[in-house]
Amino acid sequence: MVRRTAAAVVVVALVAGGFSGARALLDGDDDPAVVDEDVSGSSRTETTVTAATTSESTGTSGSATVSSRVEVSAASTADTATMTIPATSPDDEPGSGDEVPTAESPARVYIAGDSDAGTFGPYLQDLLDDVPEAETQLDYKVSSGLSRPDFFDWPARFAEAIAAYDPDIVIVTFGGNDAQGLTEGPQGASPDFVVGGPVEDNADWEEEYGRRVGEVMDLLSADGRTLIWVGIPNHRTPDVSERMEVQDQVVREHAGDRSDVVFIDTWERFSGRNGGFAQYVVDPRDGEGKSVRSGDGFHLNEVGAEILALDIATAVRDDLAARGVEL
Repeated sequence: MVRRTAAAVVVVALVAGGFSGARALLDGDDDPAVVDEDVSGSSRTETTVTAATTSESTGTSGSATVSSRVEVSAASTADTATMTIPATSPDDEPGSGDEVPTAESPARVYIAGDSDAGTFGPYLQDLLDDVPEAETQLDYKVSSGLSRPDFFDWPARFAEAIAAYDPDIVIVTFGGNDAQGLTEGPQGASPDFVVGGPVEDNADWEEEYGRRVGEVMDLLSADGRTLIWVGIPNHRTPDVSERMEVQDQVVREHAGDRSDVVFIDTWERFSGRNGGFAQYVVDPRDGEGKSVRSGDGFHLNEVGAEILALDIATAVRDDLAARGVEL
């Protein structure tokens, strides 16, 4: 029997270079095609909370949607949401450690991050529903990341979630909202920027953001946990993509220094033949070229999120197999 706790759980994802990306389908170049509509979410139960913060795409404030099993539109510019720590504890039935996961004692898979996790997370959960040796939890906060602890303190959140849920596999992703100046200070405090942007203040930004990424990687991969870090795609606008590429490279370097971190290469997966922005890629499920981006020029739409979830699910299955699960 597959267990799925209906509480928010954090998954950090990086696309690993070992996973082959779908070949981009473009009309001879990397110019984006026009998309006239975005993909809406499903009718699953959801909760909406309004708060003021910096929007991931627009810099505006507004409301956000969060749910343990709701599919969120990839193009959403909603800002924030409230999450709760899962009610499960390390003493509950599912176990972790060196034992082989079983249907009776499945591996805990903890999925966390920003709105990107909220986009691919539900389909990833659907894919892993077919694996009785895995139990999933999804926890995400729109517009959050490691750059702005004054808005949301992910390291503190991770420490609480690990203590409460005791995951075996952690999937994490932080999107383009991190490609900005870096603040210090507690959550809820007024922003105190200590480093400029990734392009304007490049050396200092790479050093400080790299320190934060490294500390989170070490925390999440400790005690025998497998960390799957999901990278970010490029952006349609070149100057925005330039900032995001700095962020992506910092994460790649730190993941490459750690043997217990799997990096999912989202940038490569959704780039064109010439390495630029791609609106269309081939869906590996049927070999058809499909639009994979939302109208904002960055986020993945439902099809793109599902393709990404396939790569992440492969990494999870590989890890379960390494733990002795026969798949």
